[in-house]
Amino acid sequence: MASTQGRLGQQALAVLDVALRVPCIFMIDAIFNSYYEPGPGWASTVGSVLFRVVGVLVSGVVLLLSQKALFKFYTLFLAVVLGAAAVLINYHATSHVDFYGAYSKAALGLRPQARSGPALWLGLAAVQLAFGVGYVFLLGLRSSLAALVVLDVMVPVWGLMMDLPLDVRRLVAVFSGAALALNTAACLALRLKWFYYSCRYVFLLVRHMYRMYGLQLLLKDTWKRIRFPDVLRVFWLTRVTAQALILVYVVQAVRRESGDATGGYGDRSSDPRGYLLSWDVLWDVSSNLIISGCDSTLTVLGMSAVISSAAHYLGLSILTFIGSTEEEDKRLGFVAPVLFFILALQTGLSSLDPEERLVRLSRNMCLLLTAILHFIQGMTDPVLMSLSASHVSSFRRHFPVLLVSAALFVLPVVLSRALWRHYAINTWLFAVTAFCVELCLKVLVSLTVYGLFMADGLSDALWEKLDDYVYYVRSGGNVIEFLFGVVMFGNGAYTMMFESGSKIRACMMCLHAYFNIYLQARNGWKTFINRRTAVKKINSLPELRGERLRRIEDVCAICYQDFATSARITPCHHYFHALCLRKWLYIQDTCPMCHQRVNVDDAQHRDAFSNNNGGYAAAPPEAPAAPPQGQNPPAEARPDNGPAAAAAAAGAATAGLDLELLEDNDSIEYDDDDWGVQNGGTPVEEEYLNDDTDTTDD
Repeated sequence: MASTQGRLGQQALAVLDVALRVPCIFMIDAIFNSYYEPGPGWASTVGSVLFRVVGVLVSGVVLLLSQKALFKFYTLFLAVVLGAAAVLINYHATSHVDFYGAYSKAALGLRPQARSGPALWLGLAAVQLAFGVGYVFLLGLRSSLAALVVLDVMVPVWGLMMDLPLDVRRLVAVFSGAALALNTAACLALRLKWFYYSCRYVFLLVRHMYRMYGLQLLLKDTWKRIRFPDVLRVFWLTRVTAQALILVYVVQAVRRESGDATGGYGDRSSDPRGYLLSWDVLWDVSSNLIISGCDSTLTVLGMSAVISSAAHYLGLSILTFIGSTEEEDKRLGFVAPVLFFILALQTGLSSLDPEERLVRLSRNMCLLLTAILHFIQGMTDPVLMSLSASHVSSFRRHFPVLLVSAALFVLPVVLSRALWRHYAINTWLFAVTAFCVELCLKVLVSLTVYGLFMADGLSDALWEKLDDYVYYVRSGGNVIEFLFGVVMFGNGAYTMMFESGSKIRACMMCLHAYFNIYLQARNGWKTFINRRTAVKKINSLPELRGERLRRIEDVCAICYQDFATSARITPCHHYFHALCLRKWLYIQDTCPMCHQRVNVDDAQHRDAFSNNNGGYAAAPPEAPAAPPQGQNPPAEARPDNGPAAAAAAAGAATAGLDLELLEDNDSIEYDDDDWGVQNGGTPVEEEYLNDDTDTTDD
């Protein structure tokens, strides 16, 4: 119970902390968006600039205050506001001869029910007493001084109740206000020491963090400490809500004045007060809200924060639905707002005209939608591969992932078809279509590989060509994606040169060329070279088949499966499936058992051969002229290079191995100090890494 109350208290403090920082964003936004035409003199210009700078500086400092300092600042600020309100009410009440008439003509035309003198005096006295007590409580004044302050606030009301002359009442109100102002100034002056030490502490803390951890960590810590995304989110939602209320009120007022209280409905009795809005009016109101919601840099940041929250919960929902637990897949709430803000800066969204801004925003949202779908596909692909490679047969585990994959294939098709029906061909439409086609291609590749792995799981025999088929499918998809990247680079270059060039667009094109073209081409070529090298090494190793293979009576040391058709022998005389050994050689060029380099040429110069227990033994005495096990005769000892000579050499090489192959392939044992270091080899990490193109279970 106590922990629950403590947690609720912390959440309440967090909400209050965010709410108290939002007005600073409103002040900064109002200062940047306000237009002031300075006077002819230089003093007016300097005053305007100085006012803006001071306003932004003060708002920024308050925004960055710690939680304790923020609460204390707002305590003093609220005390000043209460004191000012009490002074203004006293002066306004005592400055009118006809107090009752002035009271009855209050703001918004409200007419109070109580019109008698005592009721008005008591109501005014209660309000002033509440203001005085609140002022005293917030400033924390002592009892004697607090009584004097409350008395000072109530004196003008007593003068009004005694019906003093107008000049006297005004003089009393002025002196009361002056006394309260002096007390406020004195209290604030006494707190200048606290303000100085608070600023000095913040400065020293910031300097220490900058020197110890760097600028990046300092900005990250400040970003989290002030809860800046939540502040921006509340700022944007509050701003849009206030504008929506104002627009609806204006629309209703115009409709009442024009006599159209039904909003386009024929039956006035269904909406006698005009509360309902027609679809056209609702669309106009929504469009104006969206346009005003991105009319400045701060509002664009606020919209990005709202998109971040929506994308975050969308990503969590999809992860829960497909049953994924990867932490890296929870970054959708970070990727989506960053991409939206970059698109807004790249297209100059906040500086466009209202109608053009709405069109550009809709285009950016289409691009953002395709990017989110690409990210979701990246979330589902590992789950598909995991389910297929682990041979999970539960339909309930496969159905959610397959459903999301089907949706990822259908949605881009529907989006492209809708856009092509309503828009003419241009660079933006070409980019969206290319992204949609690329997404469909990725989904098809993932489903094809998923189908191959599922077919392998249903088969009892080892499918040795599975790795090749997976490689061909993924390589084909990667090549097409690379071509799409090149095409999109050309589309972006055309847009920058002939439509809307900007420095941000140029930077984004450079990043695209590096990450999506250069790195992808380099990694693809490196994978191709490594694969070709591994295949050459596998093909150069001796192979066992038939009777000799059946006499092994052991399993592959990598996959622990029986040798069904053939086995490959390394120069260190260990044997594996060709497929398993090839996938191992993709990672490192050493034997999985003893970690010697798998190099066939090195075996030709050995005078001894290693047995299955990791030691060395001399050549068998009954075959003194035979070469070491697993090796062909040296080139200078061969009578010829014909096929017959090659077959004879292979037969002699395998004849000496028959006895050795009967040993246990998994009988190698090392001491803890010698594990991973054999024959001068270097220690390596004992972990079998499967990449997404070469993963299979035999």
